[in-house]
Amino acid sequence: MPAVSVDNILVLPRVPQVPATATDRKVVSVTTAPSGFEGEGFPVRRAFAGVDMSQLDPFIHMDQMGEVEYAPGEPKGTAWHPHRGFETVTYMIDGTMRHQDSNGGGGVISDGDTQWMTAGGGLLHIEAPPEELVMSGGLFHGFQLWVNLPARMKMTAPRYQDINRGDVSLLSTQDGGALLRVIAGDVAGHSGPGITHTPIALLHATVSPGAEVRLPWRPDFNALVYVMSGSGTVGSDRRPVRTGQLAVFGSGDAITLAADQAQESRSPQLDVLVLGGLPIREPVAAYGPFVMNTRQELLQAFEDYQAGRLGSIPAQPHPGHDVL
Repeated sequence: MPAVSVDNILVLPRVPQVPATATDRKVVSVTTAPSGFEGEGFPVRRAFAGVDMSQLDPFIHMDQMGEVEYAPGEPKGTAWHPHRGFETVTYMIDGTMRHQDSNGGGGVISDGDTQWMTAGGGLLHIEAPPEELVMSGGLFHGFQLWVNLPARMKMTAPRYQDINRGDVSLLSTQDGGALLRVIAGDVAGHSGPGITHTPIALLHATVSPGAEVRLPWRPDFNALVYVMSGSGTVGSDRRPVRTGQLAVFGSGDAITLAADQAQESRSPQLDVLVLGGLPIREPVAAYGPFVMNTRQELLQAFEDYQAGRLGSIPAQPHPGHDVL
């Protein structure tokens, strides 16, 4: 799991020690993501399945894509599909993905890159492995997170942010036992490059066997930890977690997680996504690729899609398109 790493973790800025007066968040639930298939048939784990939406707000959906080793000719993507009313955050850990939209945006993301797409008022989108990867096969592993938009921004103009792996903020814990990659938001006074419409924090942590991470966390944010690989514990009560499990935390201003001393050979360290955000606390009407506030808005989204108002293929540049 390469993503972004460093030769000497001890040269990185350190996460400050959390004050002893901080309140550790207790773990409310641990759920196991069921497996499924997305797009043209690539395997995913549905990270948020079985979790109440009120505990996820402002997040809507998250898939772990892979981890899978494709043979030549096997890599798969998605067909053209619409989006409206939210943002998609695609974080590639291993492999390469090409994306394109009906507004003329697009690009390629690979090991450690992030593509942040604000669908806003709507567009058509496609994600697929480049031809050279289809021919060669190879490892494919990543995540896609859906972040809700508040009602006042549902119809905002589409926007892209292509976040290069070299742009993420790298931090170390005090003892050098964990590498933290801050993709968006502020973690312990260090900001990630992602520009968010909805206040959130998103980081990827790699924790060495036996090491512990204790992070300050905004008390008005929710807090989630998803285990990409490895095993460990979460919370001050040390609830066990393993690959494919999501921990939901309760209130407080500090998060604790730790890696087991003994790890499997195929997952020598604990790798997790830590994420949280400011709840929007608005009604959610979601169906397929649309996330709106009311059923009427959903029906309008489908009508606009069927009428071709979300874009055309081949892509035609749209005056409202904004690329960062």
